[in-house]
Amino acid sequence: MNAKHCAFKGAGFFCYITYILLCTGFFVPITLRAQSDAEKELKEVEVKGQTIIRQGLTPSQKVSLSDFKRLSADNVADAVRDLSGVNIKDYGGIGGLKTISVRSLGANHTGVFYDGIQMNDAQNGQVDLGKLSLNNLQEIVLYNAQPDVLLLPARAFASASVLMINPLKPTVSLEKPIQITAGIKAGSFGLFEPMLQLDQQISKRWSYKINAFNTSANGRYKYKVEGDGSSGMATRTNTDINALQTDAAVYYTDKDSSNFDFRVNYYKSQRGLPGAVVFYNDFSAQRLWDEDLFIQSKYEKKWLNNLQLLLSTKLSQSYTRYLDPDYLNIAGELDQRYKQKEYYLSGAVSYRPLQDLELSYSADGAVDQLSTNEYQYAYPVRLTVLQVIAAKYTFGSSKLEANLLNTNIHEWVNRGAAAPPKSIYSPTLMYAVTPFGSPDIQFHAFYKDIFRNPTFNDLYYSRIGFVNLKPEYTKQYDLGFTFSRSYNGPFAYLTLTADAYYNNVTNKIIAVPNKDIFSWTMTNLGKVDIRGLDLSAKTKYQFNTSWSALLSANYTYQDAVDVTDPSSSVYLNQIPYTPKHTAAFNLGITHQNMGLYFNHILSSHRYYLSQNLPEYNVPGFAVSDASFSRQFKFSGLPVSSSFEVNNLFNTQYAFIRSFPMPGRSFRLSFKVTI
Repeated sequence: MNAKHCAFKGAGFFCYITYILLCTGFFVPITLRAQSDAEKELKEVEVKGQTIIRQGLTPSQKVSLSDFKRLSADNVADAVRDLSGVNIKDYGGIGGLKTISVRSLGANHTGVFYDGIQMNDAQNGQVDLGKLSLNNLQEIVLYNAQPDVLLLPARAFASASVLMINPLKPTVSLEKPIQITAGIKAGSFGLFEPMLQLDQQISKRWSYKINAFNTSANGRYKYKVEGDGSSGMATRTNTDINALQTDAAVYYTDKDSSNFDFRVNYYKSQRGLPGAVVFYNDFSAQRLWDEDLFIQSKYEKKWLNNLQLLLSTKLSQSYTRYLDPDYLNIAGELDQRYKQKEYYLSGAVSYRPLQDLELSYSADGAVDQLSTNEYQYAYPVRLTVLQVIAAKYTFGSSKLEANLLNTNIHEWVNRGAAAPPKSIYSPTLMYAVTPFGSPDIQFHAFYKDIFRNPTFNDLYYSRIGFVNLKPEYTKQYDLGFTFSRSYNGPFAYLTLTADAYYNNVTNKIIAVPNKDIFSWTMTNLGKVDIRGLDLSAKTKYQFNTSWSALLSANYTYQDAVDVTDPSSSVYLNQIPYTPKHTAAFNLGITHQNMGLYFNHILSSHRYYLSQNLPEYNVPGFAVSDASFSRQFKFSGLPVSSSFEVNNLFNTQYAFIRSFPMPGRSFRLSFKVTI
């Protein structure tokens, strides 16, 4: 079977996967499945306006709606940059690519889920968090290893860490069936972003929400010219962006605990790709067009006999056009266009045969295909089937959870050689105990073995692809504790967490940018050892009934070194773009309907090549943000406003070599609800 046949028969493959899921997933004995009642099992410290550390089986951190202004956040990348163990790679500017790496494992090891279904990209494996606005979000939760709820799609078990992005649901009722929210955001670099949101209650069971916004900016900002001995400033060019996003969702809730939702999301953008600043010249004329559409739905059913069912499906299509008008070839330019499609279906069942025992089974099937106008392209098609069996057992003050993931991958190509088929088994074991009879203190540990397959770009893209690229295997070990306690005095609560971890990576795949953020070099490093420590502290002080202070601090130590060859010159060297030390501090003072916040981020130096030599050093930095928010009424209508100053002290810094970040900038926003 060749790729042309597969692409044409994509719907047939989808039906075939559906048949596999039905046969292997839903007709095995019911006693093999179980689900924990998450509301009963998960204990958490609920603190309004504060990142929450849940006392679950694995470490997790949450950023809620009220945190976004406190963190001076404009997108998902901004919202999670303070979290322990997180390293955001930011290529600068409003439209710059922003990806997340957790515990030095790289962006491809973090599964990004939007409303419970993964945002998958088979082409490059990375989700640009800068494209995800906070306008329509309720909360963002980062799980190391995986969520400790069993009723999940199989993909939620198939990543080293999971970032759950949960959209806002309608807040209307039959008494007030319609609510309209309009807002505008404006600021430095020509930023202008209007937004409109509509919530409506159709009936007792049905409601919907529509959110739309448009972002436009010229993106031009000043940066310090390094290396020429001058104090001059240059202006970043080709950094403009114009983006439109619309998200619409319909919700149904039945009285017998049945839930259904249907979502359509559309994103379209055109942007310039700023070039690397080389020899004091940052000229770039490359352009990038994106047009993404996905349609997804979920259905969840709970029965009185502790049986639960979750069905999920998604159809997505992504179009990308990359133009380099200065490329040296016969045509005098490089104009490449890519279209990616995915057909996805998931089924999960869970059952509790005993009060302390829960069992579950999940199965996912997906067909991914990529086409392009590139000459003699491989036109790959990938069939992926994931299956997971999981169990959770509670005994005394301890909880034990184990699961086994099976990953089956088959690929076809029109030209050249396809990657060989794979069938990989990946186990996970998690344990938690509250040893002193109090839920305030909990110790937890986990082991997770996970498999990361090379992406289509890794394997087949002519400018970076390497067909012989080896798959990447990761073993994760974690040991930590959480202390959470509420108090009756001025100190409302105190939360402390500490996690020590060790990751052993074989055949680690590293993506290193070339002259622009669209061109990369893929390589296997062989073996990498990652040793780290995550520390977190959070507290709230209540001065009186109207004044309070919020304080949080996170620190991460990451020693991620190449251990492939003891005779190599890079042996025990830190891997590229991984700082050893990062820290974040946030202080907020609130008074009734006003808040003043200060956020400070520190990062030690990093190297942009495997050789840890001074000439390959990217300096460390410390960046501060400040924001002020106020809620008031205008003509009887509630208004939310904020004023933000990012990079308060105009620090000159960069996450990626030769891609300078913006200096001081300002944002002003208003939202009114009708």
